[in-house]
Amino acid sequence: MTSVDYSARVGALVPFLSMEVMERGMQMARAGVDVRQLGVGEPGFPPPPEVVAAVAGAVAAGATHYTDSRGLYALREAIAADCRVRRGVDVGPERVLVTGGTSAALMMVCSLLLDPGDEVIVPAPHYPCYPNMVAVCGGRTVLVPTRAEDGYLVDPDRVRAAITPRTKGILLASPANPTGAVQPAEVVHALAELGVPILSDEIYDGLLYDGVTVTSPLGRTDECFVFDGFSKRYAMTGFRVGYLIAPERAMRGLVTLHQNLFISAPQPAQTLAMTALEHGDAHRQMMVEEFDVRRRLLLDGVRELGLGVPVTPTGAFYILADARCLGDDSLALAFALLERAHVALGPGRDFGEAAEGFLRFSFASSRGDIEVALERLAAVVAALSEWRR
Repeated sequence: MTSVDYSARVGALVPFLSMEVMERGMQMARAGVDVRQLGVGEPGFPPPPEVVAAVAGAVAAGATHYTDSRGLYALREAIAADCRVRRGVDVGPERVLVTGGTSAALMMVCSLLLDPGDEVIVPAPHYPCYPNMVAVCGGRTVLVPTRAEDGYLVDPDRVRAAITPRTKGILLASPANPTGAVQPAEVVHALAELGVPILSDEIYDGLLYDGVTVTSPLGRTDECFVFDGFSKRYAMTGFRVGYLIAPERAMRGLVTLHQNLFISAPQPAQTLAMTALEHGDAHRQMMVEEFDVRRRLLLDGVRELGLGVPVTPTGAFYILADARCLGDDSLALAFALLERAHVALGPGRDFGEAAEGFLRFSFASSRGDIEVALERLAAVVAALSEWRR
């Protein structure tokens, strides 16, 4: 029997390398190795206690069925109210679509906007999955590099120069993964005035330090798609519930896509998301205060390892460290550190060519994990440094 060739489009996708390192670490852990995971954006906290307490009650109350494909109306109302508070913009529940995580929302927006050969501008370094999502939808990613010496701020003039007749969107993440950079209001406003739809990934909004605040392009342009959710702000990664705020004219197409591809987000997760919005802010603030302590601990430790940290992150929970003193192949280095130090880190290559030679550390892990990881890395890094000499 002749084998059928699989899609060339899927075959061209690049693996999510941080997940590859994490999964190898999990394999080692199953074999009895004590591995500390500092490479993945997994908050080292349970969800808000009110959410934990409500889990069994949600299922017992019958929240186990399909919902409206757009999401529970009460949840969409709550998201719209949260948008008024955090972004100062009235959107109304009719512009909210609840999804199984923000990745599903981004995939649907790419499907809505892109015909084969269309382009999406993405500042780099960038979240690893962005180019793959664009490619799966037939599009092409146009990278606009940012520089550490500029604080990883996006240059609107460079973005403007990258716009072509095929440009269908500018994908902006603020706070950004992996840099932790937060774009100032003047940059966000300038991008919103370029006449291209803004795809605004705001999943890390609310995880901010040093008095920094986030500016959303929502309300600055009629063509703005906001991606947000509950994974990072409320430590609900496994619940897989996010949402999209979209222009009114885009909703018919997006709802049609959601009906056909996903039907609806899980009802138990939607019910618990309402609980998080109602009761979770004190928990979020507690996490931010603790993340800040961990941020400073990890920054000091990474610098003591001899790695450069050109920009102190002011959002999210990542440190992008220059590890070129240990080698230029960040993936090989990440696997070497995993095997020798039993510490999983994110290889810079995952975040685009601009981050090759760097490693991403996450301070979402516990203080204990960070301290143990730094102690283990110190010995291995010293040996690698000596070998490089």
